Amino acid sequence: MALNFYSTMTRRKEEFRPLEPGHVRMYTCGPTVYFHAHIGNFRTYVFEDLLRRYLEYKGYRVTQVLNLTDVDDKTIRNSQKEGVSLNEFTKKYIDGFFQDLDSLNIERAEFYPRATEHIPEMVALIKKLIKNGHTYQADGSIYYRISSFPGYGKLAGLDPSTLKVGARVDSDEYEKEDARDFALWKAWTPDDGDVFWETELGKGRPGWHIECSAMSMKYLGETFDIHTGGEDNIFPHHQNEIAQSEAATGKPFARYWLHSRWLVLESGKMSKSLGNFTIIPDLLEKGYSPRAMRYALLMVHYRQRLVYGDDTLDAASATLERLDNFVKTLQEAKGKDVGEPLDQLLAKTVADFEEQMDDDLNIAPALGALFTMMKTVNVWFSEGKVSAAEGQKITEMLKKLDRILGVMTFAEDQIDKDIQGLIDQRNEARRRKDWAEADRIRKLLEEQGILLQDRPDGTIWRHAKLQNS
Repeated sequence: MALNFYSTMTRRKEEFRPLEPGHVRMYTCGPTVYFHAHIGNFRTYVFEDLLRRYLEYKGYRVTQVLNLTDVDDKTIRNSQKEGVSLNEFTKKYIDGFFQDLDSLNIERAEFYPRATEHIPEMVALIKKLIKNGHTYQADGSIYYRISSFPGYGKLAGLDPSTLKVGARVDSDEYEKEDARDFALWKAWTPDDGDVFWETELGKGRPGWHIECSAMSMKYLGETFDIHTGGEDNIFPHHQNEIAQSEAATGKPFARYWLHSRWLVLESGKMSKSLGNFTIIPDLLEKGYSPRAMRYALLMVHYRQRLVYGDDTLDAASATLERLDNFVKTLQEAKGKDVGEPLDQLLAKTVADFEEQMDDDLNIAPALGALFTMMKTVNVWFSEGKVSAAEGQKITEMLKKLDRILGVMTFAEDQIDKDIQGLIDQRNEARRRKDWAEADRIRKLLEEQGILLQDRPDGTIWRHAKLQNS
């Protein structure tokens, strides 16, 4: 089956065909580093990581750019409140962002350009727009004239009659459908303090939207394959990127637009402006594992809203415990050969998983194929089947799929010698048919978080509550 993605621009699924065979160029809208990214933001970053990993699984080489917005209205305002330089202020949030990426097992992109380090590229792009007649000056700032771009509003599905032709907006972020001419270059004002650049455009700083256009085209070319982001980026940010980029080059900007929907609380949208957000370090302090967070964020299709409640991470933790216990059982397999039915099951599992992922990363039924396989294998275990070699074969299949998911662990569990000694004592008591002693030892182990399972091929153990890392 061909790989298909739903593109926001066309509002339909399209077969994915990169510009360069075997190579995917992808741009990801990164954080504005005026505070920590919250778990709702990471819903988008985990989706983009799933996309990247699946493209790699399909054999593509991926060049990904994830920008860091370190100069805009918010970073300037908040750095001034703290009385520190812009660079000092943003550095702590950039460092925290990378720590969170690593915690959630998100693969690193090839490039993480910072806006402050790409001012010359932004100036050059604005000069092209001036030359092509898409701008005007007012009060020393340079604005993009949206009426000069006939396709303005297409990505966001705006009615052209609602465009506020000739009206300007200086703020980097504004409300949906408040379509106005936006600032490409902002003239310096005292409110900016020492944040400015002396350029051919005058003393000032870039607007937010021009930053992504300049940085994406520097690293990916004037036309690239995939542009991703959260649904809140569609308008105005991504719409403005398209307008300014295509007006400057005369070429299509991005060929596929993929947007994830919000993570929402049961009471509504999670937002920094509303003060109802949760950050990764807070969840770590509560005892939740990064793997549970990652699984909770990827288990719902990226174009469906993910409702986040108190039980979301608990359910994810329980699912991972089930996976971990299954992996441990595979490591201890020593039953009879299942034979050809196992090979058929594994082939079907992989085929079903890939079929669903090929369909716009349809993650829920893809995971369903995995759990269906586990159910069948567990029945075989109960019948004294699955040899050590077959257990390894299943493990290798899981490792293959986990290159996409990034949530499983395959490290051999280590158990305290005293606990192993208790298990051996219980086994000896059972051989003597001293059931009272066997039950006593079982309960003692349960108090230490160790559960036992007696099978035809012997007794195995697992943690009642695995400590996920």
